[in-house]
Amino acid sequence: MPDPRNIQLERYNDGTPSILRKKTVYTELFFYRKSDVLVQLTKVFCERFLPKYGDRTVDQMVQAARSIKQNIAEGLTDGQTSFEVEIKLLGIAKGSNQELLEDYQDYLKHHGLSEWAEARKTKENPGNLIRFNKLHAFCKEHSDDKDYRNYYYRWTDEEMANTAICLCHMVDRMMTTFIEKRDHEFVEEGGIRERMTAARLDMRGTQKQRIAQLEAENARLRAQVASLQRELEAVKAGLAGDSG
Repeated sequence: MPDPRNIQLERYNDGTPSILRKKTVYTELFFYRKSDVLVQLTKVFCERFLPKYGDRTVDQMVQAARSIKQNIAEGLTDGQTSFEVEIKLLGIAKGSNQELLEDYQDYLKHHGLSEWAEARKTKENPGNLIRFNKLHAFCKEHSDDKDYRNYYYRWTDEEMANTAICLCHMVDRMMTTFIEKRDHEFVEEGGIRERMTAARLDMRGTQKQRIAQLEAENARLRAQVASLQRELEAVKAGLAGDSG
């Protein structure tokens, strides 16, 4: 059980401790930004290469891509108050990412196209290995839709699918690392109940410290008043002596 006294609390401007965890700006996270690319890329991919009617794959792929992005956003927003909700929603996002990954892999298999990442394992297709290395470097360096948009209507289905697969793998690795970090934080700090206890203990400590400060100030003022009283009495005695 985490010791509430060791939990680092955020504070309001007046110094009051907050039970809320530090806000995560999820829009700055690479895996969130890459998940947004997956949404936009998948919409165009489905528009260009899948039937407009009668194929449930379109809705499934678009919804899976959206689920990654939306559950990251919701999880990290709700995470200010609940580790449990955050981890749960990030887990859903990882599951949706895996679903989307397999949809793209199935597309390549069904259409007799190559998954370039496989060339790393087999070493049988140097051309695909070169393509993969260039693609991997591009996806690693670029995380925003604006960096990909100019290619959406120029890439072939094989190129778009391999780009999505590369992004899915990157998102999965980043999210795995992030969730492990959150897991460690939970073990060390606990959840909202522990933070509430820590905030109450902090306030009690602050109040005791303030009471001690006020008591010390009161004692100082009493001593000062007593000193002034003695000075006043000495002045009065002097005046009385002079008049006599």
